[in-house]
Amino acid sequence: MVIELGTIGAWLNPVHGDGARLRYAVEAEALGYGTVWLGLGVAPVPELELVERVLDATETITVATAIVNMWTNDAAEIARSYQRIAAKHPDRFLLGVGVGHPEAVKTYQRPIDKIVEYLDGLDEGGVPASRRVLAALGPKALVLAADRAAGSHPYLTVPEHTHRARAALGPDRLLVPEQTVVVETGPAAARAIARPFLRTPYLSLRNYVNNLLSLGFTEADVAGGGSDRMVDALVPHGTPAEIGASVLRHVEAGADHVGIQVLAGPGADPMPGYRALAEVLLG
Repeated sequence: MVIELGTIGAWLNPVHGDGARLRYAVEAEALGYGTVWLGLGVAPVPELELVERVLDATETITVATAIVNMWTNDAAEIARSYQRIAAKHPDRFLLGVGVGHPEAVKTYQRPIDKIVEYLDGLDEGGVPASRRVLAALGPKALVLAADRAAGSHPYLTVPEHTHRARAALGPDRLLVPEQTVVVETGPAAARAIARPFLRTPYLSLRNYVNNLLSLGFTEADVAGGGSDRMVDALVPHGTPAEIGASVLRHVEAGADHVGIQVLAGPGADPMPGYRALAEVLLG
């Protein structure tokens, strides 16, 4: 059985801190979001403590990791933690795993081999393929997501990538992209929030840059902090209704679910944005 995610989720960046994200997750459930995505970056999280805390504090919302980094987290340890948490909260925990980026991990090499090895380790630890998703952008990783997981959780993409990913995954696998947004109607103000987010680190990571180039963006688009065209495509802004329409373009392109990441500027609370979007998308 495929885990229930709902159509719209709340994707929570680790910059907010675990205590705040616990509060945000509780409110996200109350607002009607189907899944809360816990961004983890490259952090070692062998006990998956935050996942367990969020599940303990909520009742129905699905909790997903985005993502457990394969280079900094041992597969056997993660499998044991998965088993502990899944036993307490059946059918509410989706394990998102990924190989990350070569610039972020010194030991990074032959990513496809590492993914296969890691998924083998999760198999040995009893993590069902139906309860894990793979962070997959390119064709080879998408094939593995279809063959060895419930599906794919792409990050920093546009609906055109969702369309391509659905074709690669086939009709029966989960496709659950992340979509970053800024709930701000002024283009200059919105880009002032979005551009630093994109510049560091994403536009210095070749996996993301290569994926953007494959989607029709140019070297000029990805230079510096990114062109206005690219910034607006990757981080839609506008009224809640306009942003909601942008999010739903992923669903129209084949996504089963979209995890929304609200950017609100350094140190700002993202929850007003999630509340406004809930009125449009979850009402």
